[in-house]
Amino acid sequence: MNYAFLITGDKMAAYTTSSASKKPTNVSINAELLAKAKSLDINLSATLESALKEQIRLKEQAQWLKENSKAMDAYNQFVERNGTFSDSVRKF
Repeated sequence: MNYAFLITGDKMAAYTTSSASKKPTNVSINAELLAKAKSLDINLSATLESALKEQIRLKEQAQWLKENSKAMDAYNQFVERNGTFSDSVRKF
């Protein structure tokens, strides 16, 4: 069994506050896709922000896993050799 510990802090709070300022920007979008989104009343800004938050979360998670892979590997090897600290007291 492999054990991985992921960050669950409030790191995304900086990106999700409703009081954060908005900055206009230009993006290039497939014209047909843009027309379809407009016809369906899709809020482009909200959709882009949501997609960016998810991409940031995934990239930061991958970065954290890469940065901490040696420690996780060492812990997994320790558990394979010695078991977990609670092995002697658990009933399952």
